[in-house]
Amino acid sequence: MFNLIRNEWEKIYRQKSTILMIGLLVLILFAYAGMTKYLETKEKPSSGSDWKQELMAKNESMKQEAGNVQVMTPSLKEFYDTEMALNDYRIKNDLPPVSESTVWTFINDSTGLIPFPGLFVLIIAAGIVANEFSRGTIKVLLVKPYKRWKILLSKYIAVNIFLLFLLIILFVFSALAGVVLFGTGEAAQNVHLAYVNGQVEEQSLFLYLIKSYIFNALSIFLLAAMAFMISAVFRNSALAIGLSVFLLFTGETITNLLAAKFEWAKYSLFANTNLMQYVDGMPLVESMTMKFSIIILFIYFFIFHVLAFLFFTKRDIAS
Repeated sequence: MFNLIRNEWEKIYRQKSTILMIGLLVLILFAYAGMTKYLETKEKPSSGSDWKQELMAKNESMKQEAGNVQVMTPSLKEFYDTEMALNDYRIKNDLPPVSESTVWTFINDSTGLIPFPGLFVLIIAAGIVANEFSRGTIKVLLVKPYKRWKILLSKYIAVNIFLLFLLIILFVFSALAGVVLFGTGEAAQNVHLAYVNGQVEEQSLFLYLIKSYIFNALSIFLLAAMAFMISAVFRNSALAIGLSVFLLFTGETITNLLAAKFEWAKYSLFANTNLMQYVDGMPLVESMTMKFSIIILFIYFFIFHVLAFLFFTKRDIAS
């Protein structure tokens, strides 16, 4: 099994497109870091002496805004409660908000770039099986003394190793760019404030960033499983790439629109892939919980793999 996984990884790594993807990811990251630094230097530095008054004024403004809202949805109420609670906590504990970027804030901001490695992984996942059929190499592959399910499993594991590899590259280079351009910041800034169960908690910023990366990559993980399934079932990489990329960039937006009117939207894939909604205390639908989302994601994950392995192991390759 190890040899199969190694062979699949070597196939991925030997492709010129893979090197191009890695280089492009690093280039996008440094361009984003440079743009962030440039825009920050153009902003007028705040005096910082009256930050408490600014937060108190902001809370008063939010109270007025909340009072003027005719239909207060649970998520909107949670947003106002969270922001005002965090501001009050900063005022009481003399924790000024971070006004300048640091390596930690930049790493956190870099989670917004996760769709780029996601795009690259979807391309690999969509073609790793379909391309074997289109090139006619699937027959050579199946001649080897391995069961079909092991061959397919090795391909899927290789795809996820590639995903992990790109995420590590993004995280490490974000840290390097952040240290060089923004510095580490003051020790008091290296704490993440979370609003959990009606109370503000101080959490390790480093652990929060790791959790944020993992949770933000979850949608990529599920979409890669779907693209892999389409590749195995339909043997069509174009279909797998097109549908997966479309859902990558629009799935969450469409789900948010549906969730505003229909509670059944909570059963969709993209209503549950963002587990950070539970860390931040604002689930998409009020009745949703972390346990509920994990169960729904497991069901989708199970369906994708049952279809992929069933079709791949039972199909007549001669056709």
